Amino acid sequence: MNKFVNLATQDGVAVITINNPPVNALSPGVPEGLVEALDAAERDPSARAIVIIGGGRTFIAGADIKELELAASGRGSGPPEFHGILARIEDSTKPVVMAIHGTALGGGNEVAMAGHYRVAVPDAQIGQPEVNLGIIPGAEGTQRLPRLVGVAAAIDLCVSGKPIRAPEALKLGLIDRVIEGDLLAGAVAFARAIADKGGALPKTRELSDKLGSEFVNASIFAAGRDQARKTRRNMIAPLMAVDAIEAAATLPFDEGCKKEREIFEECIASDQARALIHAFFAERAVAKIPDIPKETAVYNIRQAAIIGAGTMGGGIAMACANAGIAVLLKEVEQTALDRGLAIIRKNYENSVKKGRFSQEVMDQRIALIHPQLTYDGFAQADLIIEAAFESMELKKRIFGEIDRIAQSDCVLASNTSTLDIDEIASVTSRPHMVIGLHFFSPANVMRLVEIVRGKATSREVVATALALAKKLGKVGVVVGNCRGFVGNRMMLPYMREAQFLVEEGATPEQVDRALTNFGMAMGIFAVDDMGGIDLAWRVRQEYKHLEKPGVRMPIVLEKLFHLGRYGQKTGAGWYRYDENRKPTADPEVHALIEKTAHEGGIERRHISDDEIIERSIYIMINEGAKILEEGYALRAADIDVIYLTGYGFPAYRGGPMWYADTVGLKQVRDRIREFHEKHGEFWEPAPLLAKLADQGETFADYDAAREQSLAVA
Repeated sequence: MNKFVNLATQDGVAVITINNPPVNALSPGVPEGLVEALDAAERDPSARAIVIIGGGRTFIAGADIKELELAASGRGSGPPEFHGILARIEDSTKPVVMAIHGTALGGGNEVAMAGHYRVAVPDAQIGQPEVNLGIIPGAEGTQRLPRLVGVAAAIDLCVSGKPIRAPEALKLGLIDRVIEGDLLAGAVAFARAIADKGGALPKTRELSDKLGSEFVNASIFAAGRDQARKTRRNMIAPLMAVDAIEAAATLPFDEGCKKEREIFEECIASDQARALIHAFFAERAVAKIPDIPKETAVYNIRQAAIIGAGTMGGGIAMACANAGIAVLLKEVEQTALDRGLAIIRKNYENSVKKGRFSQEVMDQRIALIHPQLTYDGFAQADLIIEAAFESMELKKRIFGEIDRIAQSDCVLASNTSTLDIDEIASVTSRPHMVIGLHFFSPANVMRLVEIVRGKATSREVVATALALAKKLGKVGVVVGNCRGFVGNRMMLPYMREAQFLVEEGATPEQVDRALTNFGMAMGIFAVDDMGGIDLAWRVRQEYKHLEKPGVRMPIVLEKLFHLGRYGQKTGAGWYRYDENRKPTADPEVHALIEKTAHEGGIERRHISDDEIIERSIYIMINEGAKILEEGYALRAADIDVIYLTGYGFPAYRGGPMWYADTVGLKQVRDRIREFHEKHGEFWEPAPLLAKLADQGETFADYDAAREQSLAVA
């Protein structure tokens, strides 16, 4: 047929194969090729049935996101229209069997649902993840899905965006058979049997028995909207997906499709869709490092060794074991080692209880973690990760020790969150093998790894770190070596400004409420208490010598530290905690804040939620602009990825730098100038931000121009 779609005949069955690597996306040419192949199969007298299958590693993983990006930005001709193509599949006079392996997501599932039958291998994944891009299924997915699985299941699939595996899809009625063994052979045999049976072919659009009644559906739709508000806080698309599914249950198919289309077009034109599509592409771009080509050699990481079995070390050990990497886990005391192993075991047991994997898998993973109190075996490790607490003196001592033990091609990594990688590397004889791998807590769950490149770190070590992050199922973002790197360098002024806000008149709970209403996963004071006020205090001590004399700093956190209020771990920090670590506002903290303000001559006043958001978020944006101009981040989009995957920034706002673009850099710059006049030098506008604002440009424009200059170079 065309270059994307092939047609062949096997045992009296026409086999249509989609070949659009790597994921068989519905790019221009694929839908047209499908129609051509269907027409040819219909005309072929030797073909009694039709099987549609994906070539390579998957069925159809979804729509072409580049087409969606163009539609969202208004640069394309509009969202692709698949109504005629899907009708052509469904109206085939010969049975059409969709054979699914890999994934059938979004548009892939919508194409599959237009077939008369669907079969899949056991590990195939099927779903409608469009809400993750700020849109709803736009190719009749909200209309066909409830006809196959029922209204409640359709709402859950569209609101959660999570795929399901073939056995569950079979129970729901989304597929008709799970094929063990060879998928194509099984699908052809299934199609031949259907042709032999004869009779009318089932058309999904004509089904109605699972659509329910108005009375029953009322509570289902109410629960679905509650689910959307709770699990997809502040997002538009999940609620609109429920609206579209309601149209399927109350309108004729064609009218429901028209309603779905209207909702889809409203979603694709929204700021949220643009932000989420930006985040999608940004996450895939972070691995592109200008001076590290794809063919750069990497070290093979088969055996890892980790120093420290605390929260971070234990989490990193789990992340490695989950990826099949054997781990030596070292501590200095047996009690600390036992405590770390107990937490690891408890985490795995919780996963087994929740059905995420079996007891057998748990046992296999724990068997890969070898606890010890010595450096035995470290000489055979391919990677050593230091995960001790934030003390330069301690980290340098550890690196001096492992430098004498490790083999010459062993990668030496520090999990430091703020400290100078070059200074750490200076105590070794091989600074080119030293790198920062800043995991985020809990390391077995959080997706981000900041890959900190020192001045001597080799390209091969950076490429190895990127490959390792991918193997661990994480997002590795390469950053430069400065205080706090990217994430924490921006977090420190964010924390500082929040503390200034409470000294000036806000309360911790008001600040946290404003931030969570904005979309942050947690308020900053809740984050302080979870991470540990003792940790925040220790980090500050490492850099206290850099603070300028006479410049006011917030001091309530230091007072909390000296009172032994370390946060959740002690039952009291900015908040007070019960035995379940549930926070409540603490009048003692309010009194301490007011006393501190009085002693410092700070006049307290009413502070609005808008001011809280502007001062908290804009201070991060300003610092991000400095980081970008100084070259510690390659792209503004890299900063966005760091904050989306590691700091709980709301994905539907695209990250702090993208959010600044949506507000308008001139408006952000002008407000920062106001804060500079009122609050002093911490608010001096970043030169890059001022320049872009003056030129009417955005951080996205800056990224595009830089990418263009690198391409030319």
